[in-house]
Amino acid sequence: MVSFRRRHGFDQKTLHVSHRVAMTPAAEQAAFRALADPTRRDILRLLARDDMTIAQVSDRFDMTRAAVKKHLTVLSDGGLITVEARGRERINRLSPAGMSPVLDWLEFFNQFWDDRLAVLKSEIEKENP
Repeated sequence: MVSFRRRHGFDQKTLHVSHRVAMTPAAEQAAFRALADPTRRDILRLLARDDMTIAQVSDRFDMTRAAVKKHLTVLSDGGLITVEARGRERINRLSPAGMSPVLDWLEFFNQFWDDRLAVLKSEIEKENP
């Protein structure tokens, strides 16, 4: 029996979800880990509106700056934000390209179901011309 990975064109080192992007499982894992927490998703929504320092982000949450810093580190490790040092401040900025692993993963399953539903539709149309 052929494995799912081989049957669908995955190799051992990279997960090819689309023809455009090859991602490592580690990059995909880091992005999903970053998105797994609702606080981090809220931080991303804030950063989608404006770049912010750690202090500005922490002012919006009922937690310590250290806790916010940990969330920002996970987001940075996941490639979802970039951090720029400006003097003593660290400016956090949304990195939309960091969503590529997530979007490509979802696109794989979107295409999978589109293909399956197209086959189903074809079979139904054969039976009911």
